[in-house]
Amino acid sequence: MSLRPAKCYRDFKRPYTRKSRANKSKDYVKGIPESKIHRFEVGSAKQQFSLRLYLVAARSVQIRHNALEATRVSLNKNLDKTMGKDAYFAKILVFPHHVLRENMLATGAGADRFQSGMRLAFGRPVGTAARVFKGSAIVEVRCNQNHEALARRALKIASSKLPTPCLVVASAIAA
Repeated sequence: MSLRPAKCYRDFKRPYTRKSRANKSKDYVKGIPESKIHRFEVGSAKQQFSLRLYLVAARSVQIRHNALEATRVSLNKNLDKTMGKDAYFAKILVFPHHVLRENMLATGAGADRFQSGMRLAFGRPVGTAARVFKGSAIVEVRCNQNHEALARRALKIASSKLPTPCLVVASAIAA
């Protein structure tokens, strides 16, 4: 089973479905694959910074877990290369709770013998996605004022991994 294009999942088509942590017997969907995101925070968390930059979604969209991981890897690599490990702190602000499902359709000779068509068409879980609404922040980067241009450029490059146009919004951190 191959990975389908992101355009198949980026719109809100199905009702919100999630995995229960507290009571597993109440899970509506079982057998959900693990998320590819392993770290949500990178950089120097304890250091104090003077500037906060956000990557903000320009429209409502679903972002798959592998796109969020690609964004984090791209952002971290770019910031490490340009600023150094201790000059920034980056955090992914959204979590992929929504379960993506796919109703597999058989093709080829004799497919009609074993395929049930739209009967039992709920679909099997193939991954997870974060539901992001227009104007909400996806990624946060903290850095000092002198690194603002580098951080903006890194966020711009990282936004190319996401299925929505993004804006970079800056705000000063009150000391």
